Amino acid sequence: MALPTLTPEQRQEALKKAAAARTARKELRDAIARGDQTIPEVLSRAKSDAIVGKTKVADLLKSLPGYGPAKVNALLERTGIDASRRAAGLGERQREALLNALK
Repeated sequence: MALPTLTPEQRQEALKKAAAARTARKELRDAIARGDQTIPEVLSRAKSDAIVGKTKVADLLKSLPGYGPAKVNALLERTGIDASRRAAGLGERQREALLNALK
């Protein structure tokens, strides 16, 4: 499928929107790292909050203190969640398995 041709104004608007989304995801990850938000709180908003929903589960977990790439990959593998899965795409069983594994 070919990409649509955008006018320079449309392109600038799309770039601003993408930058704002990246900034919001970074702020979310920082809040998790500081302990201001927990993974259960964040995952409960995944279906209603577009920023949370479009964030990869692996990125959310890597924000937790003490969780690096190896530990996150092992956790996702143990719970049967694909590393590229986004928060809104988690099924109820996957979400429960993940939350139980984090306890």
